[in-house]
Amino acid sequence: MDTSSTVYVGTHYEYTVQSALERLGMSLKSIGGRSDYGIDLLGTWALPPLSQPLKVLIQCKALAGKLLPSHARELEGAFVGAPAGWRGSGVLGFVVSQNPATKGVREALGRSRWPMGFVLCRPDGRILQMLWNRRAEQEGLEGVGVGLKYAGGDRSQREVILTWKDQTIRE
Repeated sequence: MDTSSTVYVGTHYEYTVQSALERLGMSLKSIGGRSDYGIDLLGTWALPPLSQPLKVLIQCKALAGKLLPSHARELEGAFVGAPAGWRGSGVLGFVVSQNPATKGVREALGRSRWPMGFVLCRPDGRILQMLWNRRAEQEGLEGVGVGLKYAGGDRSQREVILTWKDQTIRE
């Protein structure tokens, strides 16, 4: 397969994102394909404050350019087309990109009535940014904090960590 093809690049990025998010406690499977409503990964997210894992829908965007507010709106469509069991309360959606969330993307997420967020996952699998809207907090992320850790004090080796009551959830 041509490693520069969009199918190869996109599929490789999906596997990278899956591995990276699993380090933060998500259990994911790849689903993509026709009629998937843009859902690339589907699974659950176990967090310490919750008695039941949250269900998650993930859209991966291996874009060379910026993520646009329309991509956040596209994620809203994933909720409508979600498979049985991933509808209703306790479900979060994340759009994942290789580039930081623009102001427009952050605003689109904030305006949405759906519980969703954004993850910046570099091609090497490091997660550098993670944010979510108020609806996502109401669905179970209230009190979960996002911080950065630095490997050996090296700023180039930073990565997101999640906290609960000032304690790191996963390293």
